[in-house]
Order: sequence, then structure tokens, then C-alpha cells
Amino acid sequence: MADRKPIESWLTDMDGVLIHEGVPIPGAEAFLKKLRDSGRPFLVLTNNSIYTARDLHARLRRMGLDVPAENIWTSALATAQFLNDQRPGGSAYVIGEAGLTTALHDVGYVLTDHEPDFVILGETRTYSFEAMTKAVRLINDGARFIATNPDNVGPSTEGALPATGSVAALITAATGRKPYFVGKPNPLMMRAGLNAIGAHSETSAMIGDRMDTDVLAGLEAGMRTFLVLSGVTQPQEVDAYPFRPSKVVDSIADLVDPI
Repeated sequence: MADRKPIESWLTDMDGVLIHEGVPIPGAEAFLKKLRDSGRPFLVLTNNSIYTARDLHARLRRMGLDVPAENIWTSALATAQFLNDQRPGGSAYVIGEAGLTTALHDVGYVLTDHEPDFVILGETRTYSFEAMTKAVRLINDGARFIATNPDNVGPSTEGALPATGSVAALITAATGRKPYFVGKPNPLMMRAGLNAIGAHSETSAMIGDRMDTDVLAGLEAGMRTFLVLSGVTQPQEVDAYPFRPSKVVDSIADLVDPI
């Protein structure tokens, strides 16, 4: 750690780091304010593809957290950029919400169920049997299978909900085709985010609450990693992984001063 360059750019997960069940985690507001005041590049990341960056900006603002839309990076945006790089001007059949469809429209993709180049699976609160059946048939007919993230469950006030990874597993079982997951822990999402803010991994850090997604993605992208214990991963679970974060802290409040 001593011979590494100073941290000039910060990437941070949202749920479990800045907010928890719709409430800001103590220290989050101070952390974001210090980042804005310092002028250092930063991104708030989320694997959730439901909302657009503007939607998330508004939702966070209602919670008292000021994060400009341009400083928000979602798996939907990363997926759209990946597809635009791979096959510009392509077509896709999409299972997902406005965050994903808007991102794809913005890069010039046509959304269709007629011989699409890709089937793209994202997060939605209304997974339908009809849509999944259509996805299976299109993949069997040759469409390439992409998913925004591998998260198996998502949170709700009533308890866990099946998420993109679970539905992807169902489609894989029916087709024999595994999707390419763009979101964390794929370091592609992190590297694309770094490029979006003109940052370099050597002088960047990733903050997350999960060893298996946030820390792993940051590590594989070449960044320093900070695990906060305010979310999913518990202290006793850290040593079970074959890799370690650069530092473990109780919460985002412990990272305000280092900025």
C-alpha cells in the first residue's frame, strides 16, 4: 500500500454503502459532499438496472443525498455501452424496465421481438412467463443472451425477491445457453465506469459492502478496495474468501477523512 499512488478517483456501491432500505447511512452525506467539494472524479455504482441515472438522482436527493446524474453508473448503462461497442446499431428483445430500455435507445438500439441480435435480461418487478418464453424461443433461434447482472435476489420491504441471476438461470436451463453478465463482479463494468470519468485504476478506489461483487470487481479491475461492514458481508465472512480488500472499515463514515 505504501508505494501506491494517492487515490484520485472514487467508485462506490450504493445499497449497503450509502443507503440502507431507503435511508442514508450515517456519513454518506459528508462523504459525497467532500467528494464534490474536492473536485475529484467519482461514480456511484449499482447493479440494479430498473432506474435511469436521472431517476436515481431524484430518489437519492429525496433521501438528502446529492449525486449528479452524470456521477451515477448502472449495469444498464454499462450493458448499453458494451453492446454499442460490440455491435453498434443492433437490435434486442429486452426484459427490463426504463433504466435498461432508455439506455439502449440512447445508443441507437432497436427494441424488437423479430429476429433480434440479442436477448437482454434486466431487473424488473414484473417478470412474466410470456416474456421468458419469448426469450427462450429467440435464444433458441440464434439471438445472443446478455444479462445486466448476476444478482440472484433483490431486496424489498417484504423480503427477498428473485432477481436477474435467478431468471437467467431459468432461461439457461431451458436453452442450454448461459448469458454474458455485464454488471459486477465483471470488471468490465468498473473499467467502463473509470473510462467514463477519465480515471485510471492505479489511482482509483472501489468501496463496497459485498466481497463477492464489489471487492472482487474492484480487485480484478486493478483498484484499491474498501469493504464497509454496513451491508451484506459480515466481519466473520471476510476470511472465507481467497482474496482480501485493501482495507475493512465499519462504514462510509470512516472514509470521509482520507479524501
